[in-house]
Amino acid sequence: MTIERWEIASNSEIHFTVRHLLISKVRGRFGRWSGTVLVPDGDWGRATVDVVIDASSIDTGIPKRDTDLRSEHFLDVVRYPVIAFQTLYVTARQADALQIVGELTMKDRVGEVILEAERSGVTLDRSGSEHARFSAKAAIRRRDFGASGNVAWDNYGVMIGERIDIEIAVEAVRQPAAAISFSSDIHDLTVSQG
Repeated sequence: MTIERWEIASNSEIHFTVRHLLISKVRGRFGRWSGTVLVPDGDWGRATVDVVIDASSIDTGIPKRDTDLRSEHFLDVVRYPVIAFQTLYVTARQADALQIVGELTMKDRVGEVILEAERSGVTLDRSGSEHARFSAKAAIRRRDFGASGNVAWDNYGVMIGERIDIEIAVEAVRQPAAAISFSSDIHDLTVSQG
């Protein structure tokens, strides 16, 4: 069996949306993250995805709000600097659609997350390197991962919505065979994006 290793490129994006005051939506992104996709025998239906996110890189475009989101009420980035995702299994759907089921670890809480993903093909750059592109969507409940907010108002559910919608756009670059390593520890990945 051969294992293809694909590194997630720096122009990939993680965006999220959450309701605010039950009226508007807050949109944001994480600016620094990295990840690896391992594909056995070229079969994307058996791929595994490992991602680490620098929690402090959260960015909603409003510095004061971002400072609050980094606080102990939400991401608590001082105590929990990394958000991690590891694949449990992948189910191939029709054509290039995949369902990726994995574990998301945030603030030492682990929860199952389902990514509905779609591959949009592989292209070659000028140097002959292969680039694979795919998109994915998921939804999580923020309090499942300890992002409870200010308890005084959060119990009423009027300030910040419970559901967080996540959209991911990934470009991954296939690595030369000699560069393949088989570490299973997600913390071996470094946050090098951005």
